[in-house]
Amino acid sequence: MSISATVSQPLVTVMTVSKYVALEGVDGSGKSTVARALLEALDRRGIEAILVREPGGTVVGEAVRSLLLDSDALDDWAAVFLFAAQRSELARDVIEPALEAGTWVISDRSYYSSIAYQGRARGLGEDRVRTINETGLEGVIPDFVFVLDVDPGVALDRQDSPDRIGREGIEFQKAVRDSYLDLAEHEDKVTVLDGGLTVEEIISQILEVVS
Repeated sequence: MSISATVSQPLVTVMTVSKYVALEGVDGSGKSTVARALLEALDRRGIEAILVREPGGTVVGEAVRSLLLDSDALDDWAAVFLFAAQRSELARDVIEPALEAGTWVISDRSYYSSIAYQGRARGLGEDRVRTINETGLEGVIPDFVFVLDVDPGVALDRQDSPDRIGREGIEFQKAVRDSYLDLAEHEDKVTVLDGGLTVEEIISQILEVVS
């Protein structure tokens, strides 16, 4: 599913039932900025929400993050299992309790990153990578996945100091982008948004979809 039209009307009123919303896209697509802005938009509406990031979000997760993003010698399958391990802990210790308490969860990446990057772009197999992650998550998965679609060349230019993944070059990032776009064609929960819009326009579109 995709949305490309610019939304000019005021931000819509969203439901108060807790939601798990994930922001996805190639490195440099603006996920972190939009995630923070979405958190602020919900707060203005009196909706309690927390912001998490992957990898990270727990003591173990932050340690794994440093290894995953800074080590150039990491085996592809080792990366898959490290991502899945920190993700499982984050789901169990942070995300699931928040949702049960009625709190929204805004996530900067999710297991859809592993599907796009490792399963598809690296050719390890979408089904295998998906199964590894979903086994550990035990149903704690996003209700909505928003892909910020940005030209990979533009996204790479935005990065002052690319991490291990960001240093892999334009062709790899193009493969990741194609993976996200194809996922959106086949999964209703995945929505593609024009990453070239203003943050306000993107937030408006997100709130329209989730409400």
